Amino acid sequence: MDIQLMDLHIYYKKLGQGDNVVLLHGWGASIDLYQGMINALSRRYTVYALDMPGVGRSDEPPAPWCVDDYVDLVSAFIKAMGITRTYLIGHSFGGRVITKLMNRPERPAQVERIVFIDAAGIKPKKKLKTRLKVASYKAAKVIFNNPVMKFLYPDYLENMRRKNGSADYNAATPVMRSTLVRVVNEDLRGLLGGIDRPTLLIWGENDPVTPLSDAREMERLIPDAGLVVVKGAGHFSYLEQPGLVHSAIENFFGV
Repeated sequence: MDIQLMDLHIYYKKLGQGDNVVLLHGWGASIDLYQGMINALSRRYTVYALDMPGVGRSDEPPAPWCVDDYVDLVSAFIKAMGITRTYLIGHSFGGRVITKLMNRPERPAQVERIVFIDAAGIKPKKKLKTRLKVASYKAAKVIFNNPVMKFLYPDYLENMRRKNGSADYNAATPVMRSTLVRVVNEDLRGLLGGIDRPTLLIWGENDPVTPLSDAREMERLIPDAGLVVVKGAGHFSYLEQPGLVHSAIENFFGV
């Protein structure tokens, strides 16, 4: 299904009957990757899932966005769907959006409970090697954006970016690259205490993107939080052990 929000064409799915669940996906992962979870939860709930701008079948934002822009979009979606009470699930980047939404004085709906799956939001400390790479790239941008240097070495910066950038960064369009930089450079640690609803953390034991130490930090900082560790799983724990993850969510929502 499609809806127009904030002058953007947004694709979404709605499936099932019962209490509402809004599912927010991770960075670069369209809602198709969550179809198994949508199918499982729709047996007991009305599940809403949307491709956020720049992903899947939704429009790309016209200019780089920050997390708050995505919160505005999700809030507009919840209101447009007529949702007044809901559960929230956020995987990876979706966790960032939920964290910011829960810290707003006015929320689009009453939030009952929250599930974070391998959620992002805690900015890691950069290692010396990473800091040197960033400094080198910034220096190169100053030097090679000079018209003469651009003419002599037209591909230098692009080659350097491809060599040092992450897979997500390299795969993105220019607008989404700038958006990603804005998103990952924001540390939401100080906002976790503002999450005032019961929260379940579901985490892959071997998550290399948002490590288990992030989950333990979130468990400590969120006032009412519990942690389920998915043994042997990585950043996509809900795909690696779907039965366990779906059961944990249903049991938590059913309390």
